[in-house]
Amino acid sequence: MNRLPGLVKAIQRAGHVALADVEVAGNVMSALLIDSDSQAAYLKSGAQVLVLFQETEVSLAKELSGIISLRNRLMTRVKQVDRGEVLTRAALDYRGHELVAIITSRSAERLRLAVGDEVEALIKANEVTLVPREIT
Repeated sequence: MNRLPGLVKAIQRAGHVALADVEVAGNVMSALLIDSDSQAAYLKSGAQVLVLFQETEVSLAKELSGIISLRNRLMTRVKQVDRGEVLTRAALDYRGHELVAIITSRSAERLRLAVGDEVEALIKANEVTLVPREIT
């Protein structure tokens, strides 16, 4: 599970659906959340949270241009590539935070994924979860 520390900047609500904008290392990420009022009591502007998303929910792109619906676009650098027969695990550096993407080995080959490459990590807002972060 990928984990990034974040600060809630804004919340837009409609019934039990919330769209949260969270600052993460100078970038804003979005999380689409379905919740109840009691579950989301921590979810307010200024709250410290952890931004969570699965390794298998991260897509990678090189030289992506144009407008796409994905708002969670993080520029990263490849630190390690572990190729398997079917899946490839890529360890990424995002502004000093490690992220992991698991993609098909065919996709890794098509991207010519190598250590040192700059790639964009893409995560759909509905794949992001927020949990309260305890400050120590």
